[in-house]
Parts: sequence; C-alpha cells; structure tokens
Amino acid sequence: MAELAVVVIGYAVGPVILSRHLSDLSPVSVIAASLAVCAFAYAPIAAQQWPHVMPSTGVLLSVPALALACTAVAFLLFFALITEIGPVRSSVITYINPAVAALLGVFALGETFTLGMGAGFVLVVCGAALATSRTAQFRWFRRPTSREGTRPDVTR
Repeated sequence: MAELAVVVIGYAVGPVILSRHLSDLSPVSVIAASLAVCAFAYAPIAAQQWPHVMPSTGVLLSVPALALACTAVAFLLFFALITEIGPVRSSVITYINPAVAALLGVFALGETFTLGMGAGFVLVVCGAALATSRTAQFRWFRRPTSREGTRPDVTR
C-alpha cells in the first residue's frame, strides 16, 4: 500500500513539478535522471530477487522492448502532453491507463470482460471527459459571474 501511495502521489505531483520547475530542461535529460534514480532505488530489491536460472530469450528480449516502448516513448509522449495541455489535464491519462490495460487483457490475453469492468470503464471515461473539458461547457457546476447574473438562462 505504501508503494501504491508513492506512485499515486508521484503521478499527481510529477506533471506540476515538470511544468513549473523543469520545463526549461531537455525532456530526455529529465527522463534519464528520473529512471536512474528509480533504478538506484530498486537495485537492492532486485538483487535480493535475482533469478537462479537464466531467463528465456523471450523474457530477455521483452525487457528492452518494454523499456523503450512502454517507458521511454511513453515518457516522451507524456512530457509533450504536459507541454501541450498543461499538468492538471495531462495527469488524467494516468486514470485511463487501467481501463486500456483491462481492454488489452480482454482482447490480447482472452481475459473475461465483466460487468464491473464495463461500469468502471464508463466511469473512467466520463470522469476524464469532465476533468478535461472547458468550464464554459459545464456552467451549472460553477457560480455565475457578475455579467451572467444570478438567474439561469433558460433560452439556450
């Protein structure tokens, strides 16, 4: 649970730190430094779990493929997203990841699609749409400004 809390806090705070304090640095440098710190932190844990048998060729080839496609390219795209739409709206993508992973599990691995997964997917997509939409589209969620008056506009 503690590791999960650190990840959640990191995803929430990371984009803000990137946009406010690290935006003038090269994204590749920031990614390299963050991955180096992560590797250094996980090294003692990995050393304790070192395999006794050499992993298969498929496993060995999957490690660099995952490192490039799922980490390096994903970070570069995430940094570009932060630059384009800002840190708050870009963090919404982290909530969509589990829904996409669940769908990939169903289609790629033949896992069972449940009603709970479907409901969760709909809630995630609706929440992401609400979180990333402009406030003008959702006028009923905020107080009217002095120009708008206090009565609802029923002519629209």
